[in-house]
Order: sequence, then C-alpha cells, then structure tokens
Amino acid sequence: MKCGNCEEQKSDNRDARGGVSGLKKIKVALAGQPNVGKSSIINSMTGARLHVGNFSGVTVEKKEIYIEKEGYEIEMVDLPGIYSLNAYTPEEQVAKNFLYNEDYDLIVNVVDANALSRNLIFTFQLMDMKKKMILVVNMIDEVEKQGGAVDRHKLEELLGIPVILTSAKEHRGVDEIVDYVIEVYKKNKPKNKLFYDERIEEQIEKLIRVLHKSPHFKDPDEARFIAIRLLDRDEEIYKTIHDLPIFIELHEMLGKIYKELEMEFDEESTSDILSNERYALSKALVMKTFKSPPKRVTLTDRLDKLLIHPVFGLPIFLFLMWLLFQITFEVGSIPMDLIDAAFVEVSNTIKAVLPSGAIQSVLSEGIVPAVGSVIMFLPNILILFLGINLLEQTGYMARAAFLLDGFMKRFGLQGKAFIPLVSGFGCTVPAYMAARTLKNPKDRIITMLVLGFMSCSARLPVYVLLIGAFFPASHAGNILFIIYISGAILGLIVAKVLRTVLFKGEPEPFVMEMPPYRFPSMKALSVELWIKAKLFLKKAGTFIAGASMVIWFFSSYPHNSQLVQNYEAKMEAAANEAQKVHLQNELAAKELESSYLGTIGKTIEPLFAPLGFDWRVSVATLSGLAAKEVVVSTLATLYAVGDADEKSGTLIERLRENISFKAAVALIVIIMIYSPCIAAMSTFWAEVPQWVWRGFYMIYPNVMAWVAAFGVYNLLDFLGY
Repeated sequence: MKCGNCEEQKSDNRDARGGVSGLKKIKVALAGQPNVGKSSIINSMTGARLHVGNFSGVTVEKKEIYIEKEGYEIEMVDLPGIYSLNAYTPEEQVAKNFLYNEDYDLIVNVVDANALSRNLIFTFQLMDMKKKMILVVNMIDEVEKQGGAVDRHKLEELLGIPVILTSAKEHRGVDEIVDYVIEVYKKNKPKNKLFYDERIEEQIEKLIRVLHKSPHFKDPDEARFIAIRLLDRDEEIYKTIHDLPIFIELHEMLGKIYKELEMEFDEESTSDILSNERYALSKALVMKTFKSPPKRVTLTDRLDKLLIHPVFGLPIFLFLMWLLFQITFEVGSIPMDLIDAAFVEVSNTIKAVLPSGAIQSVLSEGIVPAVGSVIMFLPNILILFLGINLLEQTGYMARAAFLLDGFMKRFGLQGKAFIPLVSGFGCTVPAYMAARTLKNPKDRIITMLVLGFMSCSARLPVYVLLIGAFFPASHAGNILFIIYISGAILGLIVAKVLRTVLFKGEPEPFVMEMPPYRFPSMKALSVELWIKAKLFLKKAGTFIAGASMVIWFFSSYPHNSQLVQNYEAKMEAAANEAQKVHLQNELAAKELESSYLGTIGKTIEPLFAPLGFDWRVSVATLSGLAAKEVVVSTLATLYAVGDADEKSGTLIERLRENISFKAAVALIVIIMIYSPCIAAMSTFWAEVPQWVWRGFYMIYPNVMAWVAAFGVYNLLDFLGY
C-alpha cells in the first residue's frame, strides 16, 4: 500500500497527467458489492467513451469510461464486485489492490437501495480510507415503487459525504454523478464522521501513536486507516509494516490489544468485533434514514412460487433452455445466406480486380472465404449471448442455481458451480474465472475439469454447419439442443466419477443471495452484445485470418509444375466445359494432396481413420485446438480449393460429398468433448497451479473424445447408417 506524503504525490501526478491534453484529469474508482448495478450506471452514462480490457497481469475484465466536462477528463474505473476489504476471491483481490495501491482521486461507492443495511458495511470500510468519496444509492426506483424511501439529506448529514439517489434503468440521477465528482474533487477531504465503540477507538489511538514514530505514517488519516486494518487482521497491511523499525513494538502491542478486545467483547477475533460494530452502525443509520416499504406479496414472491417450485421449477428451466436454442438456430439462420453471399461476392471481386498470383489466391481462396465462413455465424452467437444475459439481468440465473443445487449435489457439484457452468455456454475463459467463487479447492477443480463439456459459443459455428449439412432443417433446433444438453449431462457424469474416485467428500453447502426480479436494461444488453460482437469480429479479422493464411500456405505449397502442365494439357484437349471443370477440380484435389498440409493430414490420418475421417477432416479437427471456429474456416479452405460449379460450390455441398453421416456425428462428438481452445487451456493453467491436474486436464478429455466418437461411429455403422 502506498504511504507517506500521498497527497503531495497525487498533486504532482495530476499536474503531469493534466498537462498532456490540456484537460485536467480526474481518476475515479467505482466500487461496490456485487449486483449493485455499477456496470448499469456506466452503461447509462451519456456521452461516455467505453473501453474494455483486462486489469494488468490478470484475466479479470476491466471497464473504463472517459467523460469530458468543464475542462476535466474524468476516467471512471469499474472495479470487480467486492463484499469486503477482507478479500477472498481473486476478483475481490483485484479490487482491493486497486483501492490500496493505484493512484486515483476519489471513490464512487455504489450501493443497492434494496439492501442498504448490508451494503453500508463495505461503505464504512471505504470511509476508513479517508479518501474523497461519493455514495450512490442505486435502484431507488424499486424501493419507491414498493412504498419505501431514502432520506438523502439525513444520510449525507450522518455520513459526512455526498449522497446521490439513482436509477440506472430509468436514467435518473446518473448524470449527477459526474457533476458531483468535479465538485468533490475541488474540495478538501471531509472531516471524519465515522467513529467506533469507545473501547475500539482507545486501542486505535494507541496504535496510531506507535505508527507516528515512523516517517512513513505522518499523515494522521493514513495512520488511522492502517491501525483499523491491523485490528481487522489484514495480512497485506501487516506485511507493509513488517520490515519497518517500529514493527517489534507494534507487534507486541497488537498481541495485547487483540487479547484485551476479544476478552471485553467476548469474541474470538478482533475482525469479528469490527464486523459486528459496522453492522450495528449500519442498522442504526438505516433506521434513521430509510423508510421501509410495507410488507406485501411482491411480484418476485409470486414468480418464485412457480419458477423455483420443487416440481415445476426444473421442467420450466429446461423448457427455457430448449426455447433459447430453438431461437438461436431458427432466427440466426435467416441472415446467414446473406452474409455468405456477401463474402462470395468479395472473393469474386478480388479475383476480377487483382492479377493472378499468390496475393490474389491467398485473399480470394484463403482469408476471405475462411473469415466469411466464421462471421456468418455471428447472428447465432449474439442470440445465444442475448439469451444468457437476459437470464442474468432478470435475476432468473440465481434462481436456476438455487433450483439445481440439490440436483447437482447428486453429481458431486456445489449449487454455485451452476454459474460457471452456464457461463461456459458463452465462453470457457470467463467460466474458468467464474469458478473462483467456489472457495473449496476440491469443488473448484472438479468444476473446472468438467467446464469443457459445456459447449462454448465458438463451437456453435461447427455445430450449425454440420447440422445444416447432415440433418433435416425441421429438426435443426432440436438437434442443437440435444448436443448442448448431452455435453452438460456428460459433464455431470464425469463430475460424479471425479468426486467418487479422485475428490472424495461432500461439496460445500450452497449460500447465494437472491436478487429481486428486474426488467433488463436495453442499453446494458446492447452494450454487452456490442462488446461481444466487437471481440468476435476482432478475433475473426486477426487470429482466424492469420490461421487461414497459414493453412492456405500449407495447402498451396509446394507447387508441382509437372502435375499442373499435365492437367493443363488434358483441359485443352477436353471435349466440353463439364469435362474441363471436372479436370480443374481433380487438379485442385491432387495439388492439395501433395501439399505440406496434405502431408501433415496423411501423417495423422491413421489416428482418425477409425472415426471415418479423411485427412482434411483430421487436419480441421487438429486446428480446432487453436480455436473452435478455425475448424469451419479450415474446412472452408480445404474444400473450396479450385473452381466448382454453382451447385457444388458451397461448403455444405462439399461436406455432403466427402463426409459420411456417421463420420459427421463422430466429428460433432469430438468437438463437443475434446480440449477447448488455447486461450481456455492457458486460463486453466493460470488458475490451477498443480501440475498433476494440468497434465490430467490436457489428456483425459481428448482420450474420452476419441473413445466416445469411435463408439458413436461404430454404433451408427451397426444400425446401417
């Protein structure tokens, strides 16, 4: 934690930052407990520039907005949700590190008006830091609709900091935040209005006197914060003072203070004493400033009677999932032909404009068709993300986790594991990170080991392609639903085996907050979809385009001049145009087979031959370890080499001509089970430090995928397919 002359340092930094663009810079930490609506507030702010990335050194998402007003550029950093400065999860640790160590000017603390008493406990911890601060009471519309109210002026008076009542959904009070940020930035720090029990304050003063003996803690506000965090048994603060000359004296005094306070308050830890004290202060504050709504049966109560009903709840959930996949396929298929036709036109234009050669070939036969074959599935992916985001924003996802807790315990998983498992249907990378909320190491590792069975959105293009090629259009949505559900069921079975064989013991009890049902914010949904679309397009335009160039190069070289001359002679002697086209396609196939990629394919073909794969499908399967979308672009590159007539020119037609139905189903099984993309595998390695589980994770899904695909292929063969 930064210490000593902090205000002077900060003033210098502001001047340095402000001199760059002519605007004075204000950096704001947007902090609050999970589900208080911080992201909704950011999305609701007008005229803001949004930037999304990751915090330095970690894979935790970082949202920042930039607003220019009255000669200031305000940078607002949306920190991960954090319940307490006694951080437990990696996301909470990221937020804590930022609050402790980063150079920022003030804190905007967002709280939920529906849970004001609980949220204010963290507010008091932030107030202990003695930073400039604003309290934003969000979702005030929900309280008022139920007949409740918050006395803003009384709350300001008692806390000594500005208070804003907001509703991000109704865009109420949100723009005031920027005005208050500028106003608070200009003022001096507020005087302390937060004091604890006299017995606690007496011990804080003792610690402050010792801290003042060190030149690092001359600022009385900082010394007070350090003293409070030491009483709260904050290990990071303890490490901060460990190497200072005052440590021995401070360490001895802390031991005595811990014993005195624990005896006086009859508690096991001074951390519990401070928690109880903050809770008591919070209750007293709410009693004076909050008018509780009259107790009545709410819409949430009525919906919960049906949606988390012990009998009807699970069928309703499964129906909603089935409906989501039906919509994903049926609606998403509408623009696919248009996108496909647009990229075909781009390829034809490149062929017409550029002279024949390597550049024309790599663009028209490599990059454009391959990238187009992936982008055409963007509508499906956005619909799936929209459905998952809707379930999260409305509050139903938390109910689904509660509903499935008992069911998941039968398979050795904790109810809270449902959240990362459902996230896995979107992207496996954040799903691995979401597993951090499982505090028990066994529960966390089991969940992470089976997350790969949840089909991420990157696999969706492969499924859609193969379903469209080998199944009737009328059954497409049902087949897609069966694929997703089969993967999930297989994951649960594997989890049960892992719990029984390798991780013996019961999963931890499930505790989770149930938010009220809310109408989703259309702007928040739009922003999330835009971010997902932008990331997907960026991936298609960079990584997949690069992979396509590599695949094109390996499929186009080395040139066999003698082979080309022989076929050119045959084409000149061809009796008709149909025979010439046949020879062109035959030449393309021969060139591809003698290329570097053909050699690689032939080398690995024996491994996949029992599954009915030719060397092209074998190469495409292997390329999927880089990114699942690349399977589609690889197939597009391999099967689109050479000119073809209009009827057989599409990728689906080429697949039907070259792959059997049973081999296509085996490929679906492989895609469903084997290792996820490199990014996901890297995230797993970052999250799980034990080498034994890293090695197990790299081997077992691939072996299982091959065995399952082999079984399905031979079963279909036995049934006569």
